[in-house]
Amino acid sequence: MKIAGAELLVVETGTPKRGTIILVHGGRGIGDHSSELEAYRPLADEYRLIAYDQRGCGQSSLTPPFTFARLADDLEELRATLVGAPCVVLGGSFGGMIALTHALRHPGSASHLILRGTAPSHHHEAEAVANIKARLHKASSASVRMVEKMFSEDIVDDTELRLIWAALQPLYYETFDPDASLERTRRMHFHAETHNALFSDKLYDLRARLPEIAVPTLVVCGAADWICPPSQSRLIAETVPRAELFMVENANHSVHFEARDAVLARVRAFLSTHGA
Repeated sequence: MKIAGAELLVVETGTPKRGTIILVHGGRGIGDHSSELEAYRPLADEYRLIAYDQRGCGQSSLTPPFTFARLADDLEELRATLVGAPCVVLGGSFGGMIALTHALRHPGSASHLILRGTAPSHHHEAEAVANIKARLHKASSASVRMVEKMFSEDIVDDTELRLIWAALQPLYYETFDPDASLERTRRMHFHAETHNALFSDKLYDLRARLPEIAVPTLVVCGAADWICPPSQSRLIAETVPRAELFMVENANHSVHFEARDAVLARVRAFLSTHGA
């Protein structure tokens, strides 16, 4: 799909018995739509699922600018073209940041928000660095410097980004599977150009504007999330007027895989309760 000079890979599945959900993946220049689609695919029995690679990610084109505003506007054009009506927006991690940005830039476009392991400002990064200092024993090939580079615009190239990502993987799961991590990291797309551009933007801070979000909002977080800590999800849930928090014990940033059945059940219940 062509949007503002970029070509975005878009995938859809399911049946719109109860509506449409747009899935917004995380990772600034890391990964693509496939993990979100894999996690939430069971919802396709009742919902039309639309997943896409954000510009500069996955198989979409490396077409600048890579900014929060541009990615949020891409989401809006995709929604307006493929759905044409308000729909559910589900964003995880960085995708949650884009979903929040979209909700504020385009009020009325999202009927419901579902946010997984995300943050309303760049200030979560300092807490994430503190977390790794306490958990570094879980990732013997990682270092504090690697995390600091992950939160910077100083990644040298795609290879360095892939190597740092691989070293940090044990931090993302409470039960880590190294063989699965190897396969995941082998298949993933890494774009240092996109990563550096998006981390150079230190203007992302929506905390003061969260009360403007008027739609029902479900905030999902693993209680052990290291990179977007639970404090950030609590802040969103306490500040967005119609938000509710689903905190999952013994789960990390990948809560949608570690506690998949529980997360899917809560998403279904939330949407059913709020008329979607």
